[in-house]
Amino acid sequence: MDRKEAFFNHIIEGYQTKGDSLVLGSAMLDGKTIKDAFVKIPLKTLNRHGLIAGATGTGKTKSLQVMAENLSEKGIPVLLMDIKGDLSGLAQASEGHPKIDERHAAIGLPFEAKKFPLEILSISEQNGVRLRATISEFGPVLLSRILDLSETQSGIVSIIFKYCDDHKLPLLDLKDFKKVLQFATEEGKDEIQTEYGRISSASTGAILRKIVEIDQQGGDLFFGERSFEVKDLVRKDENGNGIISVLRLTDIQDKPKLFSTFMLQLLAEVYATFPEQGDSDKPELVIFIDEAHLIFKEASKALLSQIESIVKLIRSKGIGLFFVTQNPKDVPEDVLAQLGLKIQHALRAFTAKDRKAIKLAAENYPDSEYYDVDETLTQLGIGEAFVSVLNEKGRPTPLAATLMRAPMSRMDVLTKSELKQLIDNSRLYYKYNDVIDRDSAYEILNEKIEKINEQEEVEERKKEVSRTKNTASRRSTRMNPVIKVVTSATFIRGVLGILKRVL
Repeated sequence: MDRKEAFFNHIIEGYQTKGDSLVLGSAMLDGKTIKDAFVKIPLKTLNRHGLIAGATGTGKTKSLQVMAENLSEKGIPVLLMDIKGDLSGLAQASEGHPKIDERHAAIGLPFEAKKFPLEILSISEQNGVRLRATISEFGPVLLSRILDLSETQSGIVSIIFKYCDDHKLPLLDLKDFKKVLQFATEEGKDEIQTEYGRISSASTGAILRKIVEIDQQGGDLFFGERSFEVKDLVRKDENGNGIISVLRLTDIQDKPKLFSTFMLQLLAEVYATFPEQGDSDKPELVIFIDEAHLIFKEASKALLSQIESIVKLIRSKGIGLFFVTQNPKDVPEDVLAQLGLKIQHALRAFTAKDRKAIKLAAENYPDSEYYDVDETLTQLGIGEAFVSVLNEKGRPTPLAATLMRAPMSRMDVLTKSELKQLIDNSRLYYKYNDVIDRDSAYEILNEKIEKINEQEEVEERKKEVSRTKNTASRRSTRMNPVIKVVTSATFIRGVLGILKRVL
């Protein structure tokens, strides 16, 4: 048996599945594609999470697109974070190209152009189905971790939530939370201190500054009603295809705090809402987080700990997470250790630091007698990647340099008119884009403060009237100085007259 045949059998045996799977492409040996040596991901292991990494321009986004298409075909809903704005083309079929036909002929797969059901979402000013969440839904613990608060400050946040719960003050948006913070150290200081203990104005000031930071990054658009229901992420179309929800985030790269806040809240809400599922034949939802380093860029230790916990636990809910980034080192080691599926596109070695990063990346993959991993990582072409996944028994599959299949949908963005038509036809758009601003903590406390001020004015007027009466009373009991003089002179003359008569 020659080396090529041995390699073919090695791949076929290593990627054999009993259940359904996704075909990513065909394995390569010595730079040449081995036809029909299909590299596959079992649907059963997609909840073990994954990583898609590689240098700019090597094909990460197209690999993400291919996976989203195939998941949708299998009836699995998908959520994509579209940082660069180039995933809306999923809604239109590919125009085709001779190079695509050539690629698929080498792989051994027929190419079929298709479009997929798409929903455009937004957490910023971009057009799309508006995603929102209320402050109350975060809760004091998650909100404190997002704001990176100290233990004392976190305690104050817990008191604020408790006070609002006890006094029926809905915390919906940032202005609600800011109002309660101000109230706690001003008009409501005595009331809150009596019930819950003293609150430091210095601590509330520090919390307020953290809130303002999120507010400046667009938090006023994200926090509020109507809250997005995560069940709307797991819909199918009339043909049984999973709907692909694309969250447009092209204006979010300079707002990492808002992005990490949204992602953590979303994952926490999914974990809290979805029922326990354990291992099943396929996931309920697969989430792709593009430019994943933005989540971890400014995350505190507490926030990273929260993310790691959710990544570990959310798989039991049937949720798969894929982080997409340029270099595996962008993802914290504790999170990286949880990622069973890896698609590594080429890395470029321009500096000593780059070469060191490539050696570290190579250590994330199983040893292979067919590849010098360090060297091959720098030689992979566009649309080629090292792949290692978990088989149905949870064991790593053989490492395979893979010629990835081409997307079936358009590899370009929608035109403005196409995008507008897609959003106009959305059923969710009209459900979530009506602005709701019902009375909440802000309005209720404003009314309460007005009443307090009115009461204080009434008390002040009463005190003023009382002071006036007291002054008048004191004046009425005091003899006029002129009368005093006249009375004194009359008294003296009377005494003198008596003395004269006596004498």
